[in-house]
Amino acid sequence: MSQKFKPVDFDPGRKGPLHGVRVVDLSRVVAGNMLSLQLGDFGADVIKVEPPNGDALREWRDDGHSLHWKTYGRNKRSIALNLRQPKALSALKKLLGTADVFVENFRPGTLEEMGLSPDTLLALNPNLIIVRISGFGQTGPYARFPGFGTLVEAMSGFASRTGFPDREPVLPPLALADMISGLTGANAVMMALFARERGEAAGQVIDLSLLEPIFASLGPEASIYRITGKIKERSGSASNTVAPRNVYRCSDGKYVALSGSTQVIAMRIFEIIGRPEMKEDPRFSTNVERVKHRDLVDAALGEWFAGRTRDEALAGMRAAGATAGPVYDIADISRDQHFAEREVLVEVEDADLGSIPQHNIFPRLSSTPGVFRHPAPAVGEHTETILSEIGLVPADLEDQQ
Repeated sequence: MSQKFKPVDFDPGRKGPLHGVRVVDLSRVVAGNMLSLQLGDFGADVIKVEPPNGDALREWRDDGHSLHWKTYGRNKRSIALNLRQPKALSALKKLLGTADVFVENFRPGTLEEMGLSPDTLLALNPNLIIVRISGFGQTGPYARFPGFGTLVEAMSGFASRTGFPDREPVLPPLALADMISGLTGANAVMMALFARERGEAAGQVIDLSLLEPIFASLGPEASIYRITGKIKERSGSASNTVAPRNVYRCSDGKYVALSGSTQVIAMRIFEIIGRPEMKEDPRFSTNVERVKHRDLVDAALGEWFAGRTRDEALAGMRAAGATAGPVYDIADISRDQHFAEREVLVEVEDADLGSIPQHNIFPRLSSTPGVFRHPAPAVGEHTETILSEIGLVPADLEDQQ
């Protein structure tokens, strides 16, 4: 079982640096929720517009508990609207007239079919920043393809680089493309808000695909392919770029990750493992040659790690200034004092479970930090309050089924 972390209380009266910024989030599942979570964590008033049965993320359950929603729904308010009903759609338009940011992730063209095209929305609210999240972007041959992260993790080239050369490509076991896109989108919103604040633009449209942020994580691979004509193969936990770099099994069955990404550290590692002669060997004396002969480098390191427990190996590496760390699972993280003392994880109150650990608000701002204001809401928990803020009452949605 994991330890208890520092408790934090939700206080709706706290004001973060984005206090006064209203975000209307009509997105579903991960990317948009990650984006609006970042804004909500720093004080924006995030209004989740959900169908009557709620965001699909609520149905991602573990042992019956909607822990994904409890994490990505914090610092948000929920209004339930059946947008197939004209009065509900009219209420949404009125709400968007009060917003600073609008987030949606419908398939391109759907928003237009709903009568909510960017031109219509910007005519209604010239200062509105509209974030359009899709798998492949609003333009191009793939624009109307379904936009799940799995597809772009495959088509971006990311999966082709993950796994071992004699096995199939490996998709990430979590919503990585969505997470990266959500963080990228929050950054884009801040740039748009800053441009608006300086008078350089009013409202504008942010075309945010899942494809491009994760493709950017490949770095210079397009240049490498153009110049060398080579496609980098999968290399497991090793690197095509530097050596030594891999994961090594210790005598107790635990693993250590090691990276000798500079010449000084690589030479230091050879000393630590009792192989100083490798420093002068032409096969290992430069990074270029070490990459060519990384199987021999890994064999030497693997033998050294196999003769020590993880704790013994880490102690030796760290004492000598080598860059090595343990391979943790979530149980290890939940016991680790660094995660607790730095408050990477905090304990938040929960109406169903008493309290649960969640990642803390990041990044850390010294003068205007993020704030915990609201736990994740029930579906439509704030419908009446939000309607009152735009001059409506629930009876105004009577045609909603």
